[in-house]
Amino acid sequence: MKKHQIRIVGGAYRRTPISVPESAHLRPTPDRVRETLFNWLAHFWDGVFTGRRVLDLFAGTGALGFEAASRGVETAQMVEQAPAALAGLRAVQARLKAPAVRIHAGEACAFLRAQPAPSYDLIMLDPPFGAGWLPRLLPLLERAALPGGLLYLESEAPLEALPPDWTLLRQGRAGQVHFGLIRFAAMQKNMNNDGFMTP
Repeated sequence: MKKHQIRIVGGAYRRTPISVPESAHLRPTPDRVRETLFNWLAHFWDGVFTGRRVLDLFAGTGALGFEAASRGVETAQMVEQAPAALAGLRAVQARLKAPAVRIHAGEACAFLRAQPAPSYDLIMLDPPFGAGWLPRLLPLLERAALPGGLLYLESEAPLEALPPDWTLLRQGRAGQVHFGLIRFAAMQKNMNNDGFMTP
């Protein structure tokens, strides 16, 4: 199977290569989009990544999760169920000796249902396109996301039909991929029940 590589674009592990097998399952977030996302996060977090807990629900190559670990987050929890992708994640983790990285072998919805309490400042959600993941996942995210936490979402469709208790902070598009950063505000449902607001 042919492979190509992507690289971590910033932080302590900058320029570290990550191998990407040619697979329909793997669609790593491009360098330019990852750089944009982490610039957004630096803005909303005042440049402070230490102490942050991040969940990468469809880790794939780990591009997003390793990028977060590279910036110094406390925890970068990756969830993946494909055996080949899991092997790749573990290989990169071993090479980096990244203490913040946690790898869970399992399915995304099951992982969310098993959460004892919300504990993540950021959930990164880049599910396989065309498989109907978002309707299944959105009702479960509040089990993991802290009130006022952030969601990074990639989708094949514009980010329009999201719950009223999510506030779109930033959005962009790269080719056919729509991506955005959203604030989770479940504790403020009654205040934000008039629809989807953009600052």
